[in-house]
Amino acid sequence: MTMTTTSHVRRSAASGDEGFTLIEVMVALMLCMVLAAGLLSMDVVATKMTENEGHLSSRATEYAQDKLEQLMVLAYGNTSSNTTVFPATNTGGTGLALGGSADPAGPVDGYADYLSQTGNLLVAPGGTPPANWYYQRVWSVTDAGTNLKQITVTVAIRSGFAAGRQQRSTVSALKSFPF
Repeated sequence: MTMTTTSHVRRSAASGDEGFTLIEVMVALMLCMVLAAGLLSMDVVATKMTENEGHLSSRATEYAQDKLEQLMVLAYGNTSSNTTVFPATNTGGTGLALGGSADPAGPVDGYADYLSQTGNLLVAPGGTPPANWYYQRVWSVTDAGTNLKQITVTVAIRSGFAAGRQQRSTVSALKSFPF
């Protein structure tokens, strides 16, 4: 009689069929939480940049266009309307006289005004910027050739997210004689 022996092969623990241990799962979850926290801080930065670059720049452009429209309504030869107030008054200002500066770092009296954070016009006594200004509008009127004046308006935002870089928006148009 022949005897047949059957041997049972036992699988080793190293074959990978047991799954993950609770410690391995916890380590993986902790790693995911650390990565998520890092990405969440990037979301905060992106949101602030969008607010600064998008919303505030759009508002600055809108305020520059508003000032440009106010100046474009004046007659070509008007050199006495006060355009630092709205609506412009007939006397006490520069109107469309050649001059001014489109550089917010060097505002020229009679060619600058200031707005609050909500866009309300602020009074600048004696050309001195009010303490609570948020938007600064400066403009220049230059000779652009025979019977043409170029009006350039720049709006600067007082504070922004990017350190050391003031947000600005500039618009420009030509005004022709006799209009």
